[in-house]
Amino acid sequence: MPYKYGVNGKLSSTKPLSYAGNIIDEFTLYFENGKIVNFEAKEGYDALKALIDTDEGSHYLGEVAIVPFDSAVSNTNVLFYNTLFDENASCHFAIGNVYAENIKGGKDMSDEELEAVGANVSITHVDFMVGSDKLNIVATTVDGDKFDVLKDGNWAF
Repeated sequence: MPYKYGVNGKLSSTKPLSYAGNIIDEFTLYFENGKIVNFEAKEGYDALKALIDTDEGSHYLGEVAIVPFDSAVSNTNVLFYNTLFDENASCHFAIGNVYAENIKGGKDMSDEELEAVGANVSITHVDFMVGSDKLNIVATTVDGDKFDVLKDGNWAF
């Protein structure tokens, strides 16, 4: 789960997103303190705007998923235009609601309690893909040590 207010910088899609009957492609989201403050899309700008404007929570992320580029779904080289399939081919993030079951006791928490632990609450949850064979992910431990998680899109260990 991403910390609701901890995302800064930009995040660019690597695969088209099929959303509400529209294709959103080649888009970038810009974040300050977790909030999407700007965005651009080569295709589907209005659909992306509508998604982000769904509610206050849809201006924040609710999921981070690490999927290796060399996954079985990715290796099919098929874009399904169905997020439930496509998300298994790539690292992905979600605009909107957190999966409360990923937080200890989260399923029993109110929206206010979820927000208090840094989780995002929204009426929507839409995954979009960011993985590629160029993606590197470096983790930092609480002690400040760093280690590779993904290197060139695949598990580093």
